[in-house]
Amino acid sequence: MAVVTEKIAASDEVQPTNSAEDAASVRGETKGSSIEEISNLLGASPEDVIEAQEHGKTLSLEEAKERAEGLIHLHENDPNFSSESVVRLQSFVNHPDLFQHPEQHTDFISNIKTEVALFTINSPYSQVRAVVSNKDDTSIPAGTIRAWTIGLLFVILLSFINQLFSVRQPSIRLDAAVVQLLSFPLGKAWEKWLPVGAFTLFGTKHRLNPGKFNQKEHMLISIMANVATGLPHSRYIVFTSWLPKYFDLPFASSFGFQICLALSMNLMGFGLAGLARRFLVYPSFCIWPQDNPTVPGPFKRLFTTSRYKFFLLAFAAMFVWFWFPEHIIAAVSLFNWLAWIAPNNFNLTAITGLKKGLAFNPLPTFDWNIVTYYVDPLVVPFHVTFNMFLGALIGGFTIILMYWNNTYNTGFLPINTNTMFTNNATAYNVSLILDDKGLLDEAAYQAYSPVYIAASSITYYMYFFAVYSAIISYAACYHWNDIKLGFKSLFNSFKKGENGTEFQDIHSKLMGAYQEVPEWWYLILNVVAIALGVAAVAGWSTNTSVGVVFFGIALALLFTIPTGIIFATTGIEVEYNVLAEFIGGAWQPGNALAMNFFKGFGYVTVAHALDFANDLKLGHYLKIPQRQTFWCQTVATIVSALVCTGVMNFQITNIPGICESDQKDKFSCPGVQTYFTAAVLFGSLGARKVWGSGAQYTAMLAAFPVGLAFPVIYYYATRKLSKTHWLNKIHPVVILTGGHIWSPYNLAYIWPTVFPAWLSWVYTRKRYLAFWSKYNYVLSAAFSTGIAIAAVIIFFTVSYNGADINWIGNDPDRGCEATACTRLTLPEGEYFGPRIGEFAT
Repeated sequence: MAVVTEKIAASDEVQPTNSAEDAASVRGETKGSSIEEISNLLGASPEDVIEAQEHGKTLSLEEAKERAEGLIHLHENDPNFSSESVVRLQSFVNHPDLFQHPEQHTDFISNIKTEVALFTINSPYSQVRAVVSNKDDTSIPAGTIRAWTIGLLFVILLSFINQLFSVRQPSIRLDAAVVQLLSFPLGKAWEKWLPVGAFTLFGTKHRLNPGKFNQKEHMLISIMANVATGLPHSRYIVFTSWLPKYFDLPFASSFGFQICLALSMNLMGFGLAGLARRFLVYPSFCIWPQDNPTVPGPFKRLFTTSRYKFFLLAFAAMFVWFWFPEHIIAAVSLFNWLAWIAPNNFNLTAITGLKKGLAFNPLPTFDWNIVTYYVDPLVVPFHVTFNMFLGALIGGFTIILMYWNNTYNTGFLPINTNTMFTNNATAYNVSLILDDKGLLDEAAYQAYSPVYIAASSITYYMYFFAVYSAIISYAACYHWNDIKLGFKSLFNSFKKGENGTEFQDIHSKLMGAYQEVPEWWYLILNVVAIALGVAAVAGWSTNTSVGVVFFGIALALLFTIPTGIIFATTGIEVEYNVLAEFIGGAWQPGNALAMNFFKGFGYVTVAHALDFANDLKLGHYLKIPQRQTFWCQTVATIVSALVCTGVMNFQITNIPGICESDQKDKFSCPGVQTYFTAAVLFGSLGARKVWGSGAQYTAMLAAFPVGLAFPVIYYYATRKLSKTHWLNKIHPVVILTGGHIWSPYNLAYIWPTVFPAWLSWVYTRKRYLAFWSKYNYVLSAAFSTGIAIAAVIIFFTVSYNGADINWIGNDPDRGCEATACTRLTLPEGEYFGPRIGEFAT
């Protein structure tokens, strides 16, 4: 699930050093320090340090103290701000002798002024400083014909590829980092070869070739293309409603219904992002290959290879390699070597199996697409990756304890699957409990069976429940001041002459030169989105009240800010789809489609809002005029929705066996299957039949208070510890998020990220910062591009035409990894759970 532009400020803690001098610096005892030493300590370039030193000389001691106190107030509990810097700033403001006898502490004062200046005239986050300038040239154009043309080209390309492979296990996707790299040579070619061709349109003069391809154009292209990475959620509703294996409702094949729903949810997300932009500060990253510095790197070498040459080499290597796990020898994709030892040994395959088991396997894959499924270890900082893995590991042990104790009769079912079962452990046929309108037939349900889910799915829901309440308590404990500041800014935005004066960082000051987007522009988008949503629900035979649109949006308004804060500070997006399912199913039980609509408007609009807000922040950092960002996102949203909807129709009507578990090109639709399972559990049956009084899974609701308490306990347990203590690297919400990676995925999709994340963020970044800054994100983008382009070529030129390679290397699994086994079996004619006719109502 990860984009480069979403992760940067979430990552810029400065790694502690071990030298005696640096230890002294943390205590506030540094004597004279060189530019290089200060640069390494603060994670800043020498140029930034020199600029900060010059500015620091203009600060009085009281001004420095005032700024330091402001930084402490804002960042004391910020997990992404350097904990060492917090210690130094606190040492400064609380120094017993410094303000009475400053002449005795001149070196320390000078260094602290430099640090304070760096954090206030530039970004307080080292990775933002590394890629974003703290200066602006207002004469540079952004919304040129060149930028719009190239941007829309990539919107179409990314929408096509990402939608096509969204139903693959694992999915393949292109992100904004790839566009940032590939669009640069296109922009330069346009600059070199196209004529100027000036003309006037609507009273404004435009040039076909405005001259040098500039950074603002480059980033506007990236912002447009990034819209295409957030695919319309309506695809899940269409897949599960249209396909015969799911609900088989013919109206879902209507293109009009599909496009109304897609535009409604996407535009609503954009409108919410605009209204919430005063609350959510997102990190950004832009690869701008304007120079090619020589940098010191590993093996005591100087590296002169340009970013683009490095990109091409890494892209070519991954393009060639991906043919092996994807087409030539699939066994290396999920390297199931432990299960191959004894494929009929249930305990072995259940614990170590990569397809049907939990994947406790030390070497599970040689496929970078598997490695990066949940987090990209080159993009997401190590402490976030490790928290995710730790949570997944705890979730795995939860499954083991539950399964081997036969909790909730899970021992009769496969250990790790997202499908549903009856009380005799066979696949659940939902059509047997629905009438011809897709609504629950109570009598048929009582004669058939309740729904039962595997231990992995129970764990999945338990950790989801815990995450939802944890978000609220975490935001209250750690970000209460940020929330208050956001409301103050929103209130002031309606006052004449007030425009975001609460946010006085350097980038906000520079953006004051451009005209802000009025709030009513975003409100209009929301009104249009509501109208389209009502049209989709009321204009076709959905058997659903239009109230789902309004109640869903109310839920979205409640959760946009707290989930946005978690996303902004960790780079991990907490999805509260299960909460929306829970509420929607309880509100209108027996109607799966109504619950799906409620979830779409209640949860998906928030997911889209966070993506759009990230792009708004990206434009903010690169000083793109706010109104140009608004229009490029609006148009890109409409184009992307049209392309994705067209590709979805192609998938459903032209790909043989789509969404079947054995689909030959891996288009098995794991996300759609999970969505369908949730639709039945929460919609067709309703939350009350599954989690209500007397239902089989009522005890799982205890996860809500546990999740609420976890961040509070952690906050008070760590508040007295040193900011550099290892416990302060734990993130309660991220750990709980890692706990629900299961069903049908497993440790193979998260464990392999740990070592490359450590190698990138801890080892390389700490020792070779310039080398890491130059090549790290380029490597990530090159690998993603190589995988995506290879997958497209393999699918359309080889696999789609039936040119498969049939040998054991592409079909290595036998026994319990080929067909899921269970630990316990039922006697003939028996079933578990309540007796027929006594199921929860």
